[in-house]
Amino acid sequence: MCGVAGYYGAFPLKAQRVQECLKLMHRRGPDHSDFFQHTNAEGRHVYLLSSRLSILDLEERSNQPFRLGSKVLIYNGELYNYLELKRKLTAQNKQFFTHSDTEVLLRVLLDFGWEGLDHCEGMWAFALYDEVDGSLILSRDRFGEKPLYIYHDQTGLYFGSEVKFVFCLLGRRLDVNYDHLYRYMINGYKSLYKGNEAFFHGLEELPRASVFQVDSFGGITKANYWNPSITQNQTLTYQDVLEGARETLIQSVRLRLRSDVPLAFCMSGGIDSNALIHIAKKELDYDVHAFTVMSTDNRYEEQDMIHCSISDLSVPHISVPVDHQEFLPKLRTLIIQHDVPVYTITYYAHWLLMSSISEHGYRVSISGTGADELFSGYYDHHLAFLFDIQNNSSLYRDYLLDWEYHVKPLVRNPYLRDPELFVQNADFRDHIYLNSDEFAQHFYNNWKEPFTETKYVEDLLRNRMLNELFHEAIPVILHEADLNAMYFSIENRSPFLDRALFEFCNQIPTKFLMRNGFQKAVLRDSMRGIVPSAILDNRRKVGFNVPILSFLNVHDPDIKSYLLDKSAIFDHVRRDKIEALIQKPELLNSESKFLFSFLCSKMFLEEFAH
Repeated sequence: MCGVAGYYGAFPLKAQRVQECLKLMHRRGPDHSDFFQHTNAEGRHVYLLSSRLSILDLEERSNQPFRLGSKVLIYNGELYNYLELKRKLTAQNKQFFTHSDTEVLLRVLLDFGWEGLDHCEGMWAFALYDEVDGSLILSRDRFGEKPLYIYHDQTGLYFGSEVKFVFCLLGRRLDVNYDHLYRYMINGYKSLYKGNEAFFHGLEELPRASVFQVDSFGGITKANYWNPSITQNQTLTYQDVLEGARETLIQSVRLRLRSDVPLAFCMSGGIDSNALIHIAKKELDYDVHAFTVMSTDNRYEEQDMIHCSISDLSVPHISVPVDHQEFLPKLRTLIIQHDVPVYTITYYAHWLLMSSISEHGYRVSISGTGADELFSGYYDHHLAFLFDIQNNSSLYRDYLLDWEYHVKPLVRNPYLRDPELFVQNADFRDHIYLNSDEFAQHFYNNWKEPFTETKYVEDLLRNRMLNELFHEAIPVILHEADLNAMYFSIENRSPFLDRALFEFCNQIPTKFLMRNGFQKAVLRDSMRGIVPSAILDNRRKVGFNVPILSFLNVHDPDIKSYLLDKSAIFDHVRRDKIEALIQKPELLNSESKFLFSFLCSKMFLEEFAH
């Protein structure tokens, strides 16, 4: 795991910029830093910068930039199946000089070109340069776990794991993209990855599952090395599905436990993290240490399920309280680290969790990201499921009764309390950009952007799940989790984001995804005998959330003054609307989220809009 940055263009970089960038990269890689520089036959200059967080093969021999022959690689990520690939290459008389996955990745690329990525299971953002032909290849993993920002102008191509690295090499900040800021504040975090825009004009993220190649003359070609395979296998029985899901998930966890430093597990009271923790402990005999961030809000409190899990496993467990002290200065620190507004208050709490994991000496964390999107875990999934089975009258009737009895009492979103919402209107999505029309009235301009989604399949539920995975929920989680973890020099791994598991889950017939009013029926039933039944049979979907007013006492004159005093944000947002909002005795969940996004946007503009 490392930080990467670089430049490829017509002019040499100032040495000071390179050194300053390496200093900025220290959190992502505190163990070693260096850079590679070359000028090709056409007079174009390349700089590859690396800072290393040592996870596999801790020796100096695996430091980066890493060279084999004329190829030089900088690489942020982990190649989880590196041992299997290494055995295959060794059988072909290939020699290896380290025990690292970095060398294996470079050997794969050297022997097979970027098409060799099809054989790789892992997460990555890398840059590969060839001194002979002067070409540069950038690539990102299938699910976009590892970030890579790019900026291209007449001077050349700049790239980096973080926005600040790009700005440092470029020698200036880019202008704030107010359109994207409005998108964040009005439509919310699920709108941020619908297109290619970022919070700064001209800045983009390299798309997931892609390669970006620059030839020696600066010509650019782009390609995808993986496209999702999405075909239901109607011959599968429910037992087939359970056995396949169990086996594939265990294998994914096994691969992601590979490390030369100890790993910690992020733990909630839900099924996702508990599936991973129990697999690691019971099936793979791993010495698990679990960390939980505790909510003080009864709506999001899961102590009973956490105690159940800890009692079952008898593993060390650290509870991290949500610290309300110095919230504003800490939030500003986090925004400066992220180079953008923090997407939700959940990731302020997650930052505190990463701090505790770091304090206890861990350099790798394991999280349950992606389970809801693979196995179907959200309340609107129930309604999409009803739409998809509506022509099966007996199944529809039985499931509708299950929903009314088991699910409806748990649902807070006013739209989703109608089980036939999608049956009546399959295109309804107002619950996703909840109250966006109201929040738009807080702005001086008449900004509006309707909800859109990508069409992958005809099946309404599966299409929703794929949009959440690739455009709405998971890109947001990965962005925040990466930056929070790397602030403390921690690598974050997500076993549910596994190619084999994804492709198996997308073979599962839709009719098996929900049972007896339970979402994630396949994951629940596949974990029988591994995870305690009390957790598997718990219908309540909590998720971690913290209301903004838990952190922010808006009745404190100093806090109120800070929120309403002169700021660049009020060139865009009406002050009277914010004053009215903070005078409310309590806030709806959507209003709490808006107030947090306003606060983050205010700090963001104060730091970056000059």
